[in-house]
Amino acid sequence: MHKQKKYIVSHAPFWHDGSRLTTKNYHIMLAVLIALAAGIVKYGVPAVGVIALSVSTAIFWELIMNKITSRTATIGNGNAALTGLLFAMMLPPTMPWWAVVTGTFVCVIIGKEIFGGLGGNPFNPVLIGMAILMIAWKDLFDFDQALINYDFDYLVLYPLAALKHFGISSIESLSAIDLLSGKQTGAIGTTFGFGLILGGVYLIIRGFVRWEISVSYLLGIFVTAFIFKSADSATYAGPVIHLFSGYTLFGAFFLATEDSSSPVNFIPMLIYGAAIGIMTILIRNIGVYVDGTVFAILLINLANPIIDKIRPKAMGRAV
Repeated sequence: MHKQKKYIVSHAPFWHDGSRLTTKNYHIMLAVLIALAAGIVKYGVPAVGVIALSVSTAIFWELIMNKITSRTATIGNGNAALTGLLFAMMLPPTMPWWAVVTGTFVCVIIGKEIFGGLGGNPFNPVLIGMAILMIAWKDLFDFDQALINYDFDYLVLYPLAALKHFGISSIESLSAIDLLSGKQTGAIGTTFGFGLILGGVYLIIRGFVRWEISVSYLLGIFVTAFIFKSADSATYAGPVIHLFSGYTLFGAFFLATEDSSSPVNFIPMLIYGAAIGIMTILIRNIGVYVDGTVFAILLINLANPIIDKIRPKAMGRAV
């Protein structure tokens, strides 16, 4: 009888480049440190409290789900800590403890674990938590009101809110340098633009983030804001305000680029990023929310599976 050989193969992917999820998560946390440190210096002990509570509860919720589902504990890969950290950076330092705990619960349990854990989530978990809080308790994200007791040595102003409520004249004095250096009110980790750019460039150079999404997102913001400004300069702000205030830079490098909810192919990444940028400006200028970044990314997350199927046809001649 002929003796047949039996081949045993593993499931895809068949090639591993040696990179690890843990390494990427820790490098992202490293990349946000400059912007995070600037926020802590700016807002003090309350900011530290929000960050510590957010990170610890995110880890706690993931550990609880690991126990309930009888899965091996996954908190060691750093993703829960990263989720809690990014979530905290989008909050004001005065955020109530119960809102932080509720937000991390939504991020980890609803945003990730109910889909089977990391890799199965169709939406960015951090943005799921943010969206629920923004819809349920919109007033908690009134940064000017939340930070009214802080004594800054410059004009206290959240540019996007001022634009929405008081018009273009209220923000005309703000320059790109002012915005990038943190001379604006906002969330704990999103006001120091220089730090966010440095962190984002670091991740791109190290290969942890693809430049296509970040660059096309910022270009989408720029072009759409420029069109609105050209159409009605007395009502709409120019690209500088939209690029360097709110969650724009944070979204470009740390939110829109989340692996599970973003495309993996070149052309789809460009379309994906540009669509988020366009949608962000549409929500800011036409919608009811001051900053459209959170909802814009979530909406395009929904279209991601379709976008990622777009393939340019091969060029050549038929034989």
